[in-house]
Amino acid sequence: MRLGSKTNDEFFVVLAQKSEQISKLYQKSMDGLVKPTPIKVMLGDTTVTDQNTFDPEAVSKFYNKILNQSPKWKTQGITTTSDEDLRRVFVKLECQIKNYTMLWHMALQYHALLYYKPDNKVQTIQKELAEIMDNTINKEKELAEITDSMIHERLEKMGYKDLDEQKLFEILFDNDKLRDEISTETSKKTDYDFKAKDQRKKELFKELDNLLIEAYTTTSVLIDENRLVTGEEGCVCTFDLDFVKNKKKESIFDPKRITEETKQEIINTLDEIINSLTK
Repeated sequence: MRLGSKTNDEFFVVLAQKSEQISKLYQKSMDGLVKPTPIKVMLGDTTVTDQNTFDPEAVSKFYNKILNQSPKWKTQGITTTSDEDLRRVFVKLECQIKNYTMLWHMALQYHALLYYKPDNKVQTIQKELAEIMDNTINKEKELAEITDSMIHERLEKMGYKDLDEQKLFEILFDNDKLRDEISTETSKKTDYDFKAKDQRKKELFKELDNLLIEAYTTTSVLIDENRLVTGEEGCVCTFDLDFVKNKKKESIFDPKRITEETKQEIINTLDEIINSLTK
């Protein structure tokens, strides 16, 4: 059962209040961790502008601190996910209390935006890339014209004249030797090293990639898991209490069957979290 759900049971009302108190303390901590910090970034057109960001690693450290303060809780550790620009850092904990299991889920969802570092190298690299691509296009056009003329000359010598495009394609497709000869001859007609330019282009794109930086955006607003799944920015802090029967968890059970001792232990467990978050 999700703590905080509407109920008339007095015990679950108390748990809902504890859960809400923890959520508020958690949100307060997250508010400080995701507070926007201004940085300088460069856009694709080399314009330098201001952009806000925060440090996701600080959130992971916060979660790790909570884990260290919660030895009775079992967890698989802190997990991060990345789906293009949508990122998530979260942790799920589980605590066994008699015949009941309490589940605690904390998460932060945020977006990553790509920019360049404010570095003059970006403009220099982009300029060289543009020159290579422009020159390559022009040379390819020139070479295509030379190749086309050469093909027609060779085919005329072979007795083929006034061929349509389909017939021309069929002849070249079926004649491997002719294709190789034309390719060899046309490569001698230009001093432009296409292979070297292509390699240089790859090197430049790699240099640009090394100049990329990420800025992160999010909010400390509490969202539920449904809004988390739909990709909204925000943080999550939820508790569930399940009854364990024959090693199977049941989310629907009669709270009146919980012993007073177990109830107090559940309350104490939540109070421990409250105390750790107020330190």
